[in-house]
Amino acid sequence: MCMSSAPLTFREATADDAATVIALWQAAGLTRPWNDPDSDFAKALAHPTARVLVAERLGGVPGTVMVGYDGHRGWLYYLAVAPGAQRQGIGQRLVRAAEHWLTQQGCPKVMLMVRSDNAAVAAFYQSLGYDAQAVTTFGRRLDG
Repeated sequence: MCMSSAPLTFREATADDAATVIALWQAAGLTRPWNDPDSDFAKALAHPTARVLVAERLGGVPGTVMVGYDGHRGWLYYLAVAPGAQRQGIGQRLVRAAEHWLTQQGCPKVMLMVRSDNAAVAAFYQSLGYDAQAVTTFGRRLDG
């Protein structure tokens, strides 16, 4: 059976998945020098209203998404699909799995951020029914 036709399953990540998940985030180009992916992964696993969901196929992890609910809105982060597994529907299925998890938490709306120069990712989310919101995101580092 070829890898792309093997069944895809979804589960919550565990601490044992850290190296695999973080390597995937790096391979997908999601990590940035100012965000420590090890810390982000550990915090998501430790927080009661956050999860890292993994797509699993034949023991490998071709995709992940971090999902969290702050009590007002749900947020998606670190949606990653391995470069060799892209355009197979894994990203879409991960988004739907995250939406399902949020729905189970009673969450009324999900949000995410896409870098303004990333037209391909913006088009992906638009194809899933997401709309650009008329907001400006502000940020400030609190960690020094």
